[in-house]
Amino acid sequence: MITDESVERVREGADIVQIIGEHVKLRRSGNSYRGPCPFHQGTGPNFSVVPAKGLYHCFVCKESGDVFTYLQKRLGMDFPDAIRYVANKAGIVIEEVQRSAEAVDPRQPIWDLNSMVADWFRTQLWDERTGESARNYLALRRVSREVADRFGLGFAPRDLDAMRNHLVALGVSEETLLAAGLLVRRDDGDALRPRFRDRLMFPIVDASGHHVAFGGRLLGPGDPKYLNSSESPVFTKGRVLYGLHMAKHAIRREGRVMIVEGYFDVVRVVSAGFEWVVAPLGTALTEEQAAMLPRYAKQAFLLYDHDEPGLKATFKSGDLLLREKMSVQVVTLPEGEDPDSFVDKFGGEKLGEQLSGAVDIFERKLNELSRNGYFAELHRKRVAIDKLLPTLRATADSVTRDIYIARASELSGVTREALEREVSQMSPRASTVQSGRPPAPPHPDDRDIRREPERRPRRARPPHKERQLVRILLHVRSNIDQAIETVGPDQLHDPALQDIYRALLEGSAGDPTEVVASRLPSESTELFNELLADPIGEGEEVPETFAELLAHFRRMAVKKELHETQREMPIATPDQQDELLSKMARLRNEKNAMGDRSFKGYGPARPT
Repeated sequence: MITDESVERVREGADIVQIIGEHVKLRRSGNSYRGPCPFHQGTGPNFSVVPAKGLYHCFVCKESGDVFTYLQKRLGMDFPDAIRYVANKAGIVIEEVQRSAEAVDPRQPIWDLNSMVADWFRTQLWDERTGESARNYLALRRVSREVADRFGLGFAPRDLDAMRNHLVALGVSEETLLAAGLLVRRDDGDALRPRFRDRLMFPIVDASGHHVAFGGRLLGPGDPKYLNSSESPVFTKGRVLYGLHMAKHAIRREGRVMIVEGYFDVVRVVSAGFEWVVAPLGTALTEEQAAMLPRYAKQAFLLYDHDEPGLKATFKSGDLLLREKMSVQVVTLPEGEDPDSFVDKFGGEKLGEQLSGAVDIFERKLNELSRNGYFAELHRKRVAIDKLLPTLRATADSVTRDIYIARASELSGVTREALEREVSQMSPRASTVQSGRPPAPPHPDDRDIRREPERRPRRARPPHKERQLVRILLHVRSNIDQAIETVGPDQLHDPALQDIYRALLEGSAGDPTEVVASRLPSESTELFNELLADPIGEGEEVPETFAELLAHFRRMAVKKELHETQREMPIATPDQQDELLSKMARLRNEKNAMGDRSFKGYGPARPT
């Protein structure tokens, strides 16, 4: 820690004109020096440096501060580095003292341990015979020793005891290794084993330079392919960005940040000369990660995979960054390419061209909807507006939001006024953010950095009428043809009942129950067996019950269609509103004929 006395001596001895003059062409003007502003890239002499006060100021963009502020904002240094830089220029020796024992951070032992383990992993990779497979893998991926060392890559051997024996011999306890997540207990609760085995290791370092965790890429067959350290006192996966500790100065200098998906994407892009790149740790960008980035830059470039999950992650991440008042651009690489493979094949120059062709996140979303025909008909247009609303609501910068609304109105044909009304109806998610309530904690089972989306959990008690319907169809197969005319599997809310209904539809009415069961995913077999063990009893009036169930599901379908039609009214033209009113009247009459008069309103009156 640099002493306060040293900071003041450096501040007093700094030649602010000399230091800023290395980057800005300054000319004396009275008691100050003037030149073009390096912050807003001005051309006139609006940037003033006053040596007597040790300050600078731009009369256009209003940037101002002392020599330390300049180095932090313009060159991306943190405060201690800025002090050391100025001290070196001025020939001043600074005093640094260790924190007192009482002030030692309790996380320091785990930081130190992770740093020690990172060194051991590197030794295993380059100096041991067991690291040969990992060295061959890096050669296959065309990752040089220089690049690998820059990121501290290492190798975790298959041996169960090698790491533990090495560290215990150095005085590290097994309890500390457990706390750091480097060892885990077997299911039997006794034996300890290393969390990482036969994996290429990526040290994860936080923005302050502390080794907090590891990511491991499996070299042989098995799952998961990628594995992160478990969460610990020093590591929360959603609060760390891979590569930020190296990239933060470059991000500040560039005024922009590139966000990619994986470890190798970062490694490859940095090796191609783009140092302003980071990655979330194998999951979608989190609120905490998004909130970190505006400290360094105001513009973000998203380079995610081009497939459907990649697009979904792109738009979700974009909304989080827009909420932080960042400008968000999307780079679309050719089909089948990610940043790693693209740079490996075509080089950094081609990546630069792709960055130059980046598209604004909202324009990218509009293009995707338009390409898929969402603006071609009224019903799909309503769906398109619903897909755009989260982004419009997330956009915290009022000018950007106004531009987005104007563009959406232009492309969709929906009036600005209608869109603004829709945006102002705060979604539950947006209202949670506005209220300041913290987001829900991550799911405790979210361990694998390449984890597939989990299946929606089945309700403990399926809805009674849904259960009744599927039970009858299972035992009275002759009703299936009549049922499908009224009720589709997607109308059921319980996922296991959906699975059973689909399994019945896939075959013929005469299929044995074991054949039907073979079509089910494992999580749906328990309910299937329950229904099978609940046969139709004597005295059950199946035809009457079945007819009542079909009528119920038809009423629900009509009610849903009425609701969706009502939601189309605000975005419809006068002629379209006439058609919608006729449709709603027909649907209401159908509901009334079935004895359900609960849906009475037509929604907002048509504007006159």
